[in-house]
Amino acid sequence: MKDFKSSIPENFEIKIKNQVISRNNFTLIAGPCTIENYDDLLTIVNKLKKLGIKFFRGGAYKMRTSPYKFQGLGQKGLEYMRRVSAETGMISVSEVIAPEDVETVSNNIDILQVGTRNMHNYRLLKRLGEIDNPVILKRGMSSTIEEWLFAAEHIIAAGNSQVILCERGIRTFENFTRNTLDISAIPAVRSLSNLPVLIDPSHSSGRRDMIKSLSWAAMAAGADGLMIETHFSPDTTVCDSEQTIDFPMLETIISPLNDIVAKLWNKKGI
Repeated sequence: MKDFKSSIPENFEIKIKNQVISRNNFTLIAGPCTIENYDDLLTIVNKLKKLGIKFFRGGAYKMRTSPYKFQGLGQKGLEYMRRVSAETGMISVSEVIAPEDVETVSNNIDILQVGTRNMHNYRLLKRLGEIDNPVILKRGMSSTIEEWLFAAEHIIAAGNSQVILCERGIRTFENFTRNTLDISAIPAVRSLSNLPVLIDPSHSSGRRDMIKSLSWAAMAAGADGLMIETHFSPDTTVCDSEQTIDFPMLETIISPLNDIVAKLWNKKGI
């Protein structure tokens, strides 16, 4: 297997605003699956800020398996995220789904995300290599680790080295969970690449009752961060309510975070 470490130097850091994403820092990203309206988004982000979280996520463009499900607010959602980011000082994360949308999304969002269905969209990856924003690259649900890292290389080779990997679960024969979290991807990526790697326990399981266990497992395995779907009223959200947690659960997850990542991996917590 190719050694991908030659593409990115050791102790590589991604600096955005006043935050650093790296192997030496633990990054927590939380927020709703999709943006429903401005007021709810502002409420959620203010709650995250009170917990010491610096990054918020939200879907403006949603790639859904069914064409009959909510597809997101689009441009209006991006504008809501930009306004909330400006008002709170929080760093925004949102998915871009097409090369022609990259300029618009990058003008409104701090960190762009490539979803699992677009990991092999090479036109999109190369376009993301032409911008200055950091990019979160989710692993394709049926992709090998090597394919995932080569997808990252498409962005890097096009000129943007600010890539953050995200393991969000792969498709297996098991159907108890929505996907299967490949916890072994964390040490594998650490051995093959110098890029930071996050874990998405929400999509990995599709079950809110498993988010805490998978989050703690990711911390123990050496993940550089988490991306967790969070809402003040998970049961009323328009999509992915079954994998969205509330704020008391989020507090439970992050309460031992700083101690775990510091003692096991000498990382700076949130």
